[in-house]
Amino acid sequence: MIGVGPLAVYLLLIGILNYSRKPFLTTGSRDISALGVAISGLMIVGPMELFMPPAAADRFAGWVWLLLLIFYGLCVSLFILLMRPRLVIYNVSVDQLRPILMKVVHDIDKDGRWAGDSLIVPNLQIQLHVEPSSVLRNVQLVSSGPKQSLEGWLKLEERLNEALQPIQSLRNPVGLGMMIIAGLIGLTCTVWMLSSPAAVAQSLNEMLRL
Repeated sequence: MIGVGPLAVYLLLIGILNYSRKPFLTTGSRDISALGVAISGLMIVGPMELFMPPAAADRFAGWVWLLLLIFYGLCVSLFILLMRPRLVIYNVSVDQLRPILMKVVHDIDKDGRWAGDSLIVPNLQIQLHVEPSSVLRNVQLVSSGPKQSLEGWLKLEERLNEALQPIQSLRNPVGLGMMIIAGLIGLTCTVWMLSSPAAVAQSLNEMLRL
């Protein structure tokens, strides 16, 4: 049950973002980092516990978990570094975002042009396509092709974030559902830990090899 704690916090934060009336822009790297932290508890009680080398556990005792967590962090970092640039905008629809994005791009580069759901900004060396999520009412701007300018993406992020500030969106009921689920998970974990403190302590000692 302790392993789902970080996931409950993540669901709560995502629920708040989706239930808010203000759009929230972040990068794909930060989004994946938050997800990596969210599932870290499940990784600890799942694959890490299951495939832990017995020899390493006997030699390093509880310190083996520090090594495993460092390895997990390095794997997440490698995945993020291999990702193509992207921007994630929470609590906004494609219909709301498209005219704002067009204005931002026009202000930056008058040569910017659309081709369906793809956008080319030659002066910033950016090519991207729009990927909406209708259920969560989120939109991702995902890079198209390997040749991208990180400076161009940073400039687009800054200008787009400024343009989104005055926008108001409808509240997304899915966000409320996420917050309720997160609250139920947190309540269940709390009740379990308070009702069986000895079992919790024993489980932690066994897991940490203390």
